[in-house]
This record gives sequence, structure tokens and C-alpha cells, in this order.
Amino acid sequence: MKIAIINGPNLNLLGKREPDVYGDQSFDDFLTQLKNKFPAIQLHYFQSNVEGELINELQKVGFDYDGIVLNPGGYTHTSVAIGDAIAAIKTPVVEVHISNIAAREEFRKLSHVSGKARGVISGLGLHGYKLAIEYFLALKNG
Repeated sequence: MKIAIINGPNLNLLGKREPDVYGDQSFDDFLTQLKNKFPAIQLHYFQSNVEGELINELQKVGFDYDGIVLNPGGYTHTSVAIGDAIAAIKTPVVEVHISNIAAREEFRKLSHVSGKARGVISGLGLHGYKLAIEYFLALKNG
């Protein structure tokens, strides 16, 4: 089984950026934990601060992978193009947000991604990524 984790802008700063909102663990450290928890899954990780690179990556993995865990970061609220990319691929996408975006600023309540994603996990910290992977496992195992 192959699952891609794609993180958008500023998520490369996890562990350093606003630890009261995003926690104090780096994503690299968390990714190591995920790989140890799910050794039978081929986890592919990609992060970019550039919208077009995220779209390119969605298109690259969007026909050959069993699932995509996507945290589009701030592009969630601004990028029609990322939503369109999700609609154009066959691999199911689960949108994940570390913070509860519905409880934050008003502009964060709009997502151009949610309507195209299979589901949304928001506000459960890094645990949301693990839940998304478990969803894809359950989906594959029927």
C-alpha cells in the first residue's frame, strides 16, 4: 500500500512555529513515528511552500497511490487550483489540519479543498495524520 502525505506552506516549520497552536514536534520526527507504526505502508512525504509544486505533486501521485493525506495549510482558504487538482485525480484525498480551523479566524472557515476531499480531519493535532492513514487502511481492507 502506498500513501502520500503532502504538506503545504509553513508546515516545514512545525516544532518551531507557534508551538501553542501546532505543537513542539517537527514533522520529520513525527514522520519517523508514522513509518514505525505503519511499516507495511510505503509512506511518501512531500512539503512545499509553493502552490504550483503542491499541484504538481498531487498530479504525480494522484493516479498510482492508494491515498493522499493533504494538509494544504493556508492554501486551503485561497486555492481553487488545489481543489481542482484533487477533482482531477483518482486517488482519494483526506484533508488534514493540525488546528481546528473552524474555531479560528473567520476566513479560515472557507475551504476550497473540503468539497473535493473524501473527508476532513481538523483540530486533532498531528494525530489527524495517523487517523487519515488508518482510514485508508480500512478502506483498502473493506
